[in-house]
Amino acid sequence: MRSPALLTAAALLVTSPILAQNDYEKSVKDGFAVNVFKPGKVEATDARVAQLKVPAGFTITRFAANAGKPRMLAVASNGDVYVSDRDQGTVQLLRDTNKDGRADLMKEVARRPDLHGLALRDGKLYLAAIRELYVADIKTDGTLSELKTLYKDLPDAGQHPNRTLNFGPDGQLYLSVGSTCNACDERNQENATLLQINPDGSGRRVWAKGLRNTIGFGWHPATRQLFGFDHGIDWLGDEDQREELNELKQGADYGWPYVYADGQIPPHPQPSGETPAQYAAKTTKPALLYAAHAAPLGMVFNTGAQFPKEYQNDAFVTMHGSWNRAQPSGYRIVRVRFNAQGRPTGTEDFITGWLVNDNKEQFGRVCGIAQHPDGSLLVSDDSGGVIYRVAYTDRKGK
Repeated sequence: MRSPALLTAAALLVTSPILAQNDYEKSVKDGFAVNVFKPGKVEATDARVAQLKVPAGFTITRFAANAGKPRMLAVASNGDVYVSDRDQGTVQLLRDTNKDGRADLMKEVARRPDLHGLALRDGKLYLAAIRELYVADIKTDGTLSELKTLYKDLPDAGQHPNRTLNFGPDGQLYLSVGSTCNACDERNQENATLLQINPDGSGRRVWAKGLRNTIGFGWHPATRQLFGFDHGIDWLGDEDQREELNELKQGADYGWPYVYADGQIPPHPQPSGETPAQYAAKTTKPALLYAAHAAPLGMVFNTGAQFPKEYQNDAFVTMHGSWNRAQPSGYRIVRVRFNAQGRPTGTEDFITGWLVNDNKEQFGRVCGIAQHPDGSLLVSDDSGGVIYRVAYTDRKGK
């Protein structure tokens, strides 16, 4: 739950004078000018989808529609797609049986409260809820065996209930556990961390800490270095805290809640036993920064052969979209460029256009992202109930 101070600030915003639908709400907190603006939701019509902006040679189409509130995606080597719906507590199996780029089979294969994170390994599907971690065998028809509980004592959720999973090149399972709050001292040392776990559930340990909410993370295909996009602190104004792309290393501290960006200090809380500057000197700085409040969710590295060569080993990140600023950020897919040495060099828009009507409305909030065996990208939208397929169709000059 949010701290009383944040609840008070939120209450002040909510109880401000009634505004027109497309106005935004203003307040001041800890000396920062803060804004709340949520673009109105409109339908993902054919016309709106058709106006999405993609690079030359690419197309974006619906892989599935009317999919509820799809969140995380996991794609098997045979092309079967597993998608979680946190609100319904379900996992659906999607299959494109006639290979036309659209799912023609959708079947529920699991149901537990708050299912969210998904990861595939050795014929098994791993599923994360708030406090539970499950595993199930995948049957020949793509359905699942009875879910086996590996854990039921993960930390409480608070503000960030969205556990995510991924298997590393080392064969270990990595599980992201967000913070319970915006900025506070956590009592449970597993909150605001990335955990490492053996595939059988044993050996659970903190891999990295000081991560407010790193939902999307993955390993560079060549260097095998782990990178993840962390959510910045809210209520610091429109332009802070910027979202952080971190190179995640074992034992490293990425600063939350005491330090952010390139060593900046938020107004509270303060570390105990040392000054903020002393604490900042021990933390690991971000590799890159991105627009504040854009809310990065899914992240995947391109390892397929379909996209042009210049996209090889670059990452794609879904920016779910802001609420804590006057002019919205996010609501798009961005490309993170990496150089030949595996270092991130910058970000650029990959697909935009989900914001319409002068940014006052949105018809999609992109969420999960995964690569299909054919090299295309699948992207979930938990606002419009759509799963998109991004493909490169212009083979000239590739």
